[in-house]
Amino acid sequence: MSGSPKAEDCDVLIVGAGPTGLTLALLLARRGVTVILAERATEPYALPRAAHIDHQILRVFQELGIADAIVATCRHSPRYDFVTADGQVLLRLDGADRIAAGGWHSANMIHQPSIERLLREAVAAQPNIGLRAGWRLTGLGGSCDTPAAEFETEQGAQLIRPRFLVGADGARSTVRDLAGIGIDDLDFDESWLIVDTIVSDVSRLPEVNLQICDPARPTTCVLMGEGRHRWEFMVKPGERPDDLLDDAMIGRLLDPWDVAGAVEIERKAVYRFSARIAEQWQRGAIFLAGDAAHQMPPFAGQGLCSGIRDAANLAWKLAAVVGGEAAAPILETYQREREPNVRAIIGLAVMMGRTVCITDPDAAAARDAQMLAARAANQEPAGAAAYPDILTGLIDAGTPGAGSYFPQPKAGPSRLDDLLGPGPWVVARETSPSSGAVPCFSLDDIEPFGAEVRHWLDKHGADAVLVRADRYVFGSGPVGELTARYLADLRGHPAARNGRVGIH
Repeated sequence: MSGSPKAEDCDVLIVGAGPTGLTLALLLARRGVTVILAERATEPYALPRAAHIDHQILRVFQELGIADAIVATCRHSPRYDFVTADGQVLLRLDGADRIAAGGWHSANMIHQPSIERLLREAVAAQPNIGLRAGWRLTGLGGSCDTPAAEFETEQGAQLIRPRFLVGADGARSTVRDLAGIGIDDLDFDESWLIVDTIVSDVSRLPEVNLQICDPARPTTCVLMGEGRHRWEFMVKPGERPDDLLDDAMIGRLLDPWDVAGAVEIERKAVYRFSARIAEQWQRGAIFLAGDAAHQMPPFAGQGLCSGIRDAANLAWKLAAVVGGEAAAPILETYQREREPNVRAIIGLAVMMGRTVCITDPDAAAARDAQMLAARAANQEPAGAAAYPDILTGLIDAGTPGAGSYFPQPKAGPSRLDDLLGPGPWVVARETSPSSGAVPCFSLDDIEPFGAEVRHWLDKHGADAVLVRADRYVFGSGPVGELTARYLADLRGHPAARNGRVGIH
């Protein structure tokens, strides 16, 4: 870059300081990786966006030491109901307020600016992270294997040469565009009016999350964090989105809810709900995460969650490669592990959206009859969606439990991860020598959580389980063999596995 200043180096450059980028930066820095986090905005976005995180995401925030503070800003709904225009329940998803496998409430309604504030405070306290606000990415020099990121800033042109670059810069990702990565459009495109409100009288608002499957106006009504509530109204065919932003029109849309004087509008916007997945999440040393890699309709509440799962999957792998503990090919498992999970979640969200977004009265009546009959026959889903395990990637496929999400027992205020640390770790029935690289704990070592972990081992007929840093199970079996296979896979030496396939 002609006339540019001397390039600055770092292990990982992350473009985009939203929840995904902030979380990834913190997970990397806590593992000794030097990170530059570049954000084009000069100040954090102050208004609500995402409405929900689940138990797995709070478990990630637990590792960062901010989960309790986040929960203090959350609200919990006991269920998620899909109802007809006259209030008949078509589908009920119960258990949202119960403790789930991750050791936290299954569903947590959030105030995103509060989460970002806590993440930024943690970033500010982390010496391994340099946050650069007001930096706009303008070009990618070098090659995909040795990228050189060019930025426009108030101080003039800046150049960063990272070992790895991650685009966490949203649905209109500049990193994705500059890297020449295409998008797979999954054929869902609907416009909705979002109305976020500050609540002064919570007694006048619904206590559960609702999807109103009314062909006259499909509507969403959900709790938010920190004394807020959200309505979403579908923009119907033939309507001009701008007309719906008129305060008088919003007042008419809210009239049936009888909340005049109980809420104050904080934000109004028309969004296009879409379903898209990047064709590649890695090109050389360049990666995509969060909305840069995938976008989904909000009906399953998994947009932000999916970005945090990306960060949790990618962080430990990048850190292991940077630290010399693993060979670069493990990074090729990132998309292979994450994309099937994301596609399943998008499929669920699209199914929910297509169920709700029916505006033809006859089609809606047919839908209602079918779903009411299924509910009467007790054929509806019993609870929150079960997302697929990791089926291929850095797992010991063929051993019981490999690729599944490992549960976190809770005992009073304590949780398993608080005792065992960030991982990876092995839990075995009996005391076994540690490999050094992978700490090993016996059931006696992990009291008061031993009984629940013993139940997992019994269920899978296993002597021991090796859990990765992202809380997914690498595999199970005898401790020595299990640890050796894990380390062989990290180092790219599958021959050490006595003929077993390494990284799938």
